[in-house]
Amino acid sequence: MFIENSETLKKGWIEVVCGGMFSGKTEELIRRIKRARIARQKTEIFKPQMEIRYHESHVVSHDENSIPSTPVPLSSNILLLSHDVQVVGIDEAQFFDDQLPEVCSSLADNGIRVIVAGLDMDFLGKPFGPMPDLLAIADYVTKLHAICMHCGDLAHHSHRLTGNESLIMLGEKESYIPLCRSCFNKARSSKATNNGLLS
Repeated sequence: MFIENSETLKKGWIEVVCGGMFSGKTEELIRRIKRARIARQKTEIFKPQMEIRYHESHVVSHDENSIPSTPVPLSSNILLLSHDVQVVGIDEAQFFDDQLPEVCSSLADNGIRVIVAGLDMDFLGKPFGPMPDLLAIADYVTKLHAICMHCGDLAHHSHRLTGNESLIMLGEKESYIPLCRSCFNKARSSKATNNGLLS
C-alpha cells in the first residue's frame, strides 16, 4: 500500500514542450496550465518581457487562446515570484538568459512542477538559447511539429522569409514559415526566392 507523506506531495519535475514555430507549443502550455487549475493547483506563468507580439501581459497562442502571465526581464525573477505555487509555466524559453535551466532545477527541487515551452532551434537550424540545457535536464520532453508549407510533411524548422540575419527577430506568418528538414536545407542553400518560398 502506498502512503503519501509530505515528501511525496512536494515532488517536483520539469516538462519541456519544444518544436518549431506554429507547432502548438504555447497552446500545449496553456492546456496543461488550465488542467492544473481545474485540479485546484496554484499556478503562475511567466514570459520574457520582450515578448509583446500579441499582448503585453498575456501568453497568447497562434490560435488566439490566452492566459494571464507575468513578463520578467531575467529568469532569476521567476524564482523571486514563484513562492507558494505548485505549477510554474514558462513560455518562449529560448529568449531567456542562460540561467533559466538552473532556475527551473531550483523550482523542481523545491517541489514545483515546471512546464517550459520554447523553440528548440533558431532560424538557422541551430540549438536556441538555454533550450539545449533545459532538454538535457528535463524529466519529460514533448516535441511538437508543424506542417511543412512546401511539401506537407512534418516540419521541424522555422524558416525566416526576410533577409534579417539577427538571431532574435519577433515575427509571425509574415516573417516565418514551417519547413521540413529537406525543404529547409533547400531554402537555406538556395537563399529561397524573394518571398521566401521554394522555387
